[in-house]
Amino acid sequence: MNGKSYTPPKVWTWKPGNGGRFASINRPTAGATHEKALPMGKHPLQLYSLATPNGVKVTVMLEELVVLGHQGAEYDAWPIRINDGDQFGNGFVEINPNSKVPALLDRSGPNPIRIFESGAILLHLAEKFGSLMPSDPSGRAECLSWLFWQMGSAPFLGGGFGHFYAYAPEKIEYAIDRYAMESKRQLDVLDRQLAGNRYVSGNEYTIADIAIWPWYGQLVLGELYGAAEFLQVHEYRNVVRWAQEIAARPAVKRGCLVNRTWGPEQLPERHASSDFI
Repeated sequence: MNGKSYTPPKVWTWKPGNGGRFASINRPTAGATHEKALPMGKHPLQLYSLATPNGVKVTVMLEELVVLGHQGAEYDAWPIRINDGDQFGNGFVEINPNSKVPALLDRSGPNPIRIFESGAILLHLAEKFGSLMPSDPSGRAECLSWLFWQMGSAPFLGGGFGHFYAYAPEKIEYAIDRYAMESKRQLDVLDRQLAGNRYVSGNEYTIADIAIWPWYGQLVLGELYGAAEFLQVHEYRNVVRWAQEIAARPAVKRGCLVNRTWGPEQLPERHASSDFI
């Protein structure tokens, strides 16, 4: 930092306020910081989230299930304003002890079920409604492999490249180069897979596409980190083709609006299909 070599101390100590754009909500401990009960709507499915890439995964999934006509897929979506620290309220922490969006409460059975981590939520919903995941062993394995590819890869794109390119208080060449290289490698992995497949895990639209699109699809469409030119995303023609096709789906358009609290089009809360204008 500041052109000087950094030598780590023997024992790390936390410096509050250090961390760029999200410094005010970062801390080295878990648990609730205040009491705040979560709102509850009328539907069995209660979603607490924000329209970040991870949040968009779940709202797109739910909107796709509604379009498919699944009874019980209607849901209430409540915003968790992470910049205000809502994720540290005790009500939210009870559903997600990791204090990250999204989190889902499924009240359709005799006992409420909490589900946190976006991949776990997608898998829960796919199995619950028997939809958007292949039923044959080979197709299921391929779909789940790509679902978990996204879960393991996206932190390098978001917390790595996105943080150092767009949010860090200083531009660090080594960090940006390191994560730009990895982000482009991941795009190449995806581009090669999509060269012979309409969708990520084959010719069927699945939770693998729903998980991957909010990160890599929005990236190549120029909607993430303002980095499309920097990463030369037009080189990944198969990813661009796939991203455009997914973006045109009505459920995806609606899902991107749910829990959105910024920009010209917003829908902070969602309680019925009629909420969309």
